[in-house]
Amino acid sequence: MDPSGLEKIEATQNADGGWPYHKGGSWTEPTVYALLAKRAAGISVPASDKAAAWLSAAQRSDGGWAPRTSVDQSTWVTALVTLLAPEVVGADRHARGLDWLRGLTGRDSSPFFRWRELVVTGKLIPSVEGIGWPWFPGTSAWVSPTSLGILALRKCYARQPSTRLRERIETAQRFLFDRRCADGGWNYGSKHAVGYDLDSYPETTGQALLALAGTDPGKLKDSFNLAQRFLREHRSSGGAAWLRLGLLAHQQLPAGAPIFTMPCRTLPDTALTVIAQAAEQGYNVFLD
Repeated sequence: MDPSGLEKIEATQNADGGWPYHKGGSWTEPTVYALLAKRAAGISVPASDKAAAWLSAAQRSDGGWAPRTSVDQSTWVTALVTLLAPEVVGADRHARGLDWLRGLTGRDSSPFFRWRELVVTGKLIPSVEGIGWPWFPGTSAWVSPTSLGILALRKCYARQPSTRLRERIETAQRFLFDRRCADGGWNYGSKHAVGYDLDSYPETTGQALLALAGTDPGKLKDSFNLAQRFLREHRSSGGAAWLRLGLLAHQQLPAGAPIFTMPCRTLPDTALTVIAQAAEQGYNVFLD
């Protein structure tokens, strides 16, 4: 593992304990990715850690987390925080975060929403297979927050299995299959728009494959082929990291795959690179 990535993470931590995307104030997303990278590198993060304390203090009264403390709404970043071990933010806080996450669904999964759209617009919106997660409450589900939601609940299920959790994970995975593009990958949301098939993106394809770990590989052959092509042609370190993580989750990373060559422009890029390198060495912090 490249030690320079960890050194950069340590060097860019803010005095309040959190991390910025590049420079400036602390945000939830880069802070969680930094802690996950440290965990992937074998560095434990106790509740007394100042980053853990920053996250604990940032939890909102409804149990969720906002993108940063100045935002007055819990959002998709709650899934990221609950990917951390319960002891990082405390078992009670972690459980409340999971409760908030389990209660969140995309509004497009509601029959009432489809009926209302028919009345208002005169257009029948097709039913959505499965139930995903939105970026923000009250909005439609998207691929990235759904993938992260699945990964968070899988971690919870590994610690305390339940039928309810398994069913929620499976229905979210059905949502991902439903949103798969014609080319075999995933973009951020819909697979069609104004009558045309939409193209996939490297980051979201890697995220979806990671969240679909353990599903029937026979259903993902085209997805593996596309992800491998994306990896050969990758243009960002973050995209390469997600692709590697997704392919590794299915033992589909080609031997001699290109090494990381693109610069890490943000803290999440740096952290994800560290996480992917650890996964190649046998420890995938998202799944193990």
